Amino acid sequence: MAPQENCCGHNNNNGMMIPSFIYSSSSMKSGMSIPIRNKERIVIPTPKEEKKKLEMYTPAFYAACTLGGILSTGPTHMAVTPLDLVKCNMQEQGIRGLFRGWAPTLVGYSGQGACKYGFYEFFKKYYSDLAGPEFTAKYKTLIYLGGSASAEFIAGVALCPMEAVKVRVQTQPGFARGLSDGLPKLLNTQGVAGLYKGLLPLWGRQIPYTMMKFASYENIVEQLYKQVIPKPKEECSKQVQLGVSFAGGYLAGILCALISHPADNLVSFLNNAKGATSADAIKQLGMWGLFTRGLPVRIAMIGTLTGAQWCIYDSFKVFVGFPTTGGVTTTTNPASAKN
Repeated sequence: MAPQENCCGHNNNNGMMIPSFIYSSSSMKSGMSIPIRNKERIVIPTPKEEKKKLEMYTPAFYAACTLGGILSTGPTHMAVTPLDLVKCNMQEQGIRGLFRGWAPTLVGYSGQGACKYGFYEFFKKYYSDLAGPEFTAKYKTLIYLGGSASAEFIAGVALCPMEAVKVRVQTQPGFARGLSDGLPKLLNTQGVAGLYKGLLPLWGRQIPYTMMKFASYENIVEQLYKQVIPKPKEECSKQVQLGVSFAGGYLAGILCALISHPADNLVSFLNNAKGATSADAIKQLGMWGLFTRGLPVRIAMIGTLTGAQWCIYDSFKVFVGFPTTGGVTTTTNPASAKN
């Protein structure tokens, strides 16, 4: 029989678990009526173990994933701004020039990361429930692909305006110094439509990228635990699990760079050339240039970036009391686990 829960959501087992917000003696007197035989012998458990009792696929879980997505995506993309400029073949002067466009990068990719990671966890669970446990176990990669594509569809809308500002700041000398003057200028000259001019090619870049990022990561991590790590994930230390997260993320990032690079060149071209079309980009760059221009730098950047993102994301999940991503082939519904 599952343990009963009180109104605060804590288990009433043989020991008394008291949430941290009523630790004070005054709160205990006003909020609880407890028969006490010997005050001096009362021991209140510390809240350290509460992290282990957090449930998967609850609002707290999705909130943690959303915040973890912000922390893992925005700062990491901002940190590689110099590499992004090199990839765009820019000639910059000085350190400040190398970090041109950091503000729209930070804001845009923070919003994108929140939607990408938060909605991925949501859609992965949602599609798993729709498909049922047998189909999910057999075709789990399809669940990963569907969940990540759905999440990136939303995340792309959040990213697109800031991406438009970032590309213009980085590739059009004299356009603006950063987000504070670049966004108003873009709105004044092209309106809201100008902010979403590159949405379709952005989806074309980001949706395949994210599908590869999540599906390959989940499968790579699973294989690392099966083939490389000598014991099950649950028996590994948190340090080992986070090392697997980085390694799996780096390998997944290389695949992401390969699959999304043509669309990345296309997005940069369209945002930089006013009134240009995709046909103009293909005509000027050529198919070979579309697939290979800036590719080595992008592989190095995306591999490191993706590895760091997964490591930061899983570190935050571990910090708040949830397990790392990947390496577990089955999931349980918390509602059904109580029955």
